[in-house]
Amino acid sequence: MLLQQNWVSPHWAWQSLGKSFLLFVFLMLQTADLEARRGHQFVWKTGHWGRCVGDCGSGGVRSRAVWCTHVEGWTTYHANCDQKDKPESQRRCFKVCDWHLELFEWEVLGWERCGLVPFAGGEVGAGACVTAQHGLQHRSVRCLQKLNRTIVTNEICEYFTPQPPAEQACLVPCPRDCVVSEFSSWSECGTGCAKSLQHRTRAVIAPPLYGGAPCPNLTESRACGAPACPLGEEEHTYSLRVGSWGECRLPHPKDIDLTGRTMQDLGSDSGERSTSGLQGYKPHHRPREVEIGYQTRQVRCVRSDGKNAALSLCMQDPAPLTFKSCVIAKDCETSEWSAWSACSRTCGWGDLAPGFRSRRRGVRSVAVGTGKPCPELEEREACSVGGKELLQPCPRYSEFAWRTSEWKACQVSLLLDQEDPRYQKHVDLCGGGIQTREVYCVQITVELGMHRLKEVTRPVDGKLCLGPAPSASKLCNVLCPAECVVSAWSVWGPCLHENCQDHHGGRGFRMRQRQVIVDPVGTLADCPHLIESIPCEDPVCYEWIVSEGICVTDHGKCGPGNRILKAVCKNKKGEEVSHHLCSELPHPEVVACEIPCATDCVISEWSPWSPCSHSCSSKNAEGSQSRSRSILALPAEGGKACPPDRALQEHRTCNDHPCVHFFWETSPWSPCSEDVLVTALNATINWSGEATCGVGIQTRKVFCMKSSSGQVTPKRCPESIRPETVRPCLLLCKKDCVVTPFSEWTRCPTACQSGNATAVKQSRYRIIIQDAANGGQACPDTLYEERECEDIPICPVYRWKTHRWSHCVLVPDSVRQGVLGHNEACGHGLQSRAVTCLSEYDDSADVGDCMRWAGSMPSLVQECLIPCKDDCTFSPWSKFTACSFDCESTRSRRRSLTGRSRKRDKCQNTEVYPQVETELCPCEVFTSQPHGNWSDCIIRGGTSELQLGMRSHRDAKECGEGVRLRAIACYDKTGRLVEPSRCSSSGYIEESCTVPCPFDCKLSDWSSWSPCSSSCGPGVKVRYRWLKEKPYNGGRPCPKLDLKNQVSVISKLLLLKKDQHLFKCYFMLYAFLQN
Repeated sequence: MLLQQNWVSPHWAWQSLGKSFLLFVFLMLQTADLEARRGHQFVWKTGHWGRCVGDCGSGGVRSRAVWCTHVEGWTTYHANCDQKDKPESQRRCFKVCDWHLELFEWEVLGWERCGLVPFAGGEVGAGACVTAQHGLQHRSVRCLQKLNRTIVTNEICEYFTPQPPAEQACLVPCPRDCVVSEFSSWSECGTGCAKSLQHRTRAVIAPPLYGGAPCPNLTESRACGAPACPLGEEEHTYSLRVGSWGECRLPHPKDIDLTGRTMQDLGSDSGERSTSGLQGYKPHHRPREVEIGYQTRQVRCVRSDGKNAALSLCMQDPAPLTFKSCVIAKDCETSEWSAWSACSRTCGWGDLAPGFRSRRRGVRSVAVGTGKPCPELEEREACSVGGKELLQPCPRYSEFAWRTSEWKACQVSLLLDQEDPRYQKHVDLCGGGIQTREVYCVQITVELGMHRLKEVTRPVDGKLCLGPAPSASKLCNVLCPAECVVSAWSVWGPCLHENCQDHHGGRGFRMRQRQVIVDPVGTLADCPHLIESIPCEDPVCYEWIVSEGICVTDHGKCGPGNRILKAVCKNKKGEEVSHHLCSELPHPEVVACEIPCATDCVISEWSPWSPCSHSCSSKNAEGSQSRSRSILALPAEGGKACPPDRALQEHRTCNDHPCVHFFWETSPWSPCSEDVLVTALNATINWSGEATCGVGIQTRKVFCMKSSSGQVTPKRCPESIRPETVRPCLLLCKKDCVVTPFSEWTRCPTACQSGNATAVKQSRYRIIIQDAANGGQACPDTLYEERECEDIPICPVYRWKTHRWSHCVLVPDSVRQGVLGHNEACGHGLQSRAVTCLSEYDDSADVGDCMRWAGSMPSLVQECLIPCKDDCTFSPWSKFTACSFDCESTRSRRRSLTGRSRKRDKCQNTEVYPQVETELCPCEVFTSQPHGNWSDCIIRGGTSELQLGMRSHRDAKECGEGVRLRAIACYDKTGRLVEPSRCSSSGYIEESCTVPCPFDCKLSDWSSWSPCSSSCGPGVKVRYRWLKEKPYNGGRPCPKLDLKNQVSVISKLLLLKKDQHLFKCYFMLYAFLQN
């Protein structure tokens, strides 16, 4: 039994363990399946690369967002995506800074040929062409590093200037198809039994232009009819093979001595010989000048079995050239680099304003032929190379910070101008607007050894301030103008005494009033008068105001009853006063009343009184109004009967007051101004801590007006409601204009300027921080100044001098006469000339100086032609005929046959040898450039017109507004100088100018008098005027000024004791305003 148990236990354990293992394997497979599915369901997404941030140069970093998304589009955790496929979120970049402007530039190549633009159907030039077709030109635009001319990303150059356009629209003249001559006659067939071909050729008269049809085949061949060859002889075909041109070389001296030597034809193995005569050939070689040599190529006739054959078996007309003149190539040679110049700065400011240094090298000899052109002759680099700073830090470490002026007034037109410029003329615009302010950068200097900050308020370049600049604008709101809105008039009040303190007068007034519902806004008129009065008789100061009590029935809850009247004594303000002030106390009266019962007749409440029929009462008219009520239900049995119809209406008089009424009218309040006594009070109690601020007074005029006839005597209006004529006001503090000091003068260029260049000017400016207000010192008139730069070096003047062309140099006779049919010394060759550099004084100068200051070097070599005996010779082409100014006209030129050619028939064929050429006129585009310096400023005097070359002897003005003139040079699109009339009808440009007039010393207006120095007895008060503008250009000088640039005037004042009670009044006024 025990043994059985021992056997069973392991079996049970294995069975249990096997289930767990299977479960584990199942879960692993599920996990792997989920991983596989997840790999297909989740993908990485990336955003756009951000801006390059970090240190200047290659130490920048740009970032982008990377996130994981499901294939259905929703975002999930990064862990769900495959980490090994995660895109990078950061990469290195080149951080462009302002000083990189000196190191990089755009390279713009010339425009390519104008090509036609394909239409939507894909065909180019579809449709009939009349004059020209639209096309596109392309050119290469790349950003280069100046130092080694390597290509960098365009973003660097775009940081400073936009990328120049790489394509532009152009016009392509209509296509011109190729024009060919007629075929020549067939060539003769060869003799013998071999199969041979006949040939005929034709020449190109006019090549295809502007996309015209290409030239057709210029040769045709056909088989000759020949007898069958005897057995043993084979038939062959022949083909011409042309090799590449060899190296350009000078003739060897031994070639010159081989006069009459027989040389084997390089194009043949048939034993044909040719002799070479080199009599009189001298190599064209001058020290340090162009050397003209020759180059050859091999032309062979190859038989179909691969063997060479005589050239005559393959020759075609015209035969390919086997020699031509060429220029011996010479590379440009430069001198060694000079030493680095001193740095443009003496101390370092870091990356904000780096210094530069440069070095140069000269040209020993220019490139000739296909030689390597000259490299860059000048290098510039920052004074910090490889992270190593060559400059010591400046003795003052400076920081820069943004500063702002005060906000200007809210302007609505700034927003409306963008939509419609007509709004500029509106001055009463309201609603949403914009406030602006000046934002500028200042320098904060730490003086070493002092350990204190010194802020220099002089504005500097905004690029020196790091971080974002404060906002220069913000939204604001201008309240729209609104008229005063008042309520309707109240009813006329009782007849009241003018002065209840004096009951003896019999004068009284009845008054009515109205209230202001909406206060006026803006420059609209003030509110109208609010109180009107009319005179009345038997006025009272107090009256009984009677009110009714509740109705108390005699029996039960309804039916007849009584109500008791209650009387209260009130004054004319409606305030309850003691009853003894009114006339004898009225006895309480009992008034019958009735509370309707349920069975009574039911009538409605009284309707409102109808409008009064007249606004006032007169002898001929009296106002009346009525009201009514209606029966709602008839009475039940035993109930009270309904009243008769006449009891359902009531009438009463209304507006029984006279039509003439009176009211007080006021003028607007005067501006708040100082008063002598109030100013003395302000100085005594130090109001607001400043002597220029405090309490002032405002005044206005008050008139009594009659509604029908205008102003009347004040006695006709109630004195008790007469408006005030004087009121205190708070004086606004004077605000002087505050401006920054002038900025530093802009730098004058260190590079030299050409002698006829426009005068270079430097400028400086200052910024208004706070505008003047409330009579403060006004802002200066001059915020911007400029002056001409002094001691600017004039660029040296160099020019190229070209010498006479040499004789036309052909290929040496030894080479030319080795080819059949070229025994005559004629054909195409090259000729050269010397080009030297001269200084301004016609002295010999280095070539490098002319390359630097005089532009590109003139050509040293040109093609030439020595006509052969049988060639058609012509006179030179005439000049093209003149073109009109439109782009659709044509021009032509002519030439004529010369010498024996006039008698040759083949030269008379104008299709092969045209004697007239016609072409479309170029679409002239002219540009003007200023030439020379500006003239003096010419003042237009009186009514006489300005006459060039004449001087007026009348009363000429010596200062003020005028014009100055400058000549213009007109160029065509090739840079050739043309008539100035092509660019301007006058040949000169003019601009406004000013000859400064003498300005006298300008002082401000007098200030207000200062408070008296003494409260009583003799005292002194002072007023000032300060310097506004200094005298200029010989104006009148200023009077004697104190240290504050002020002129003062002192006045003695005797303050009498009788005015002392006014101090008490104003002191009480001050205490009232303080509370």
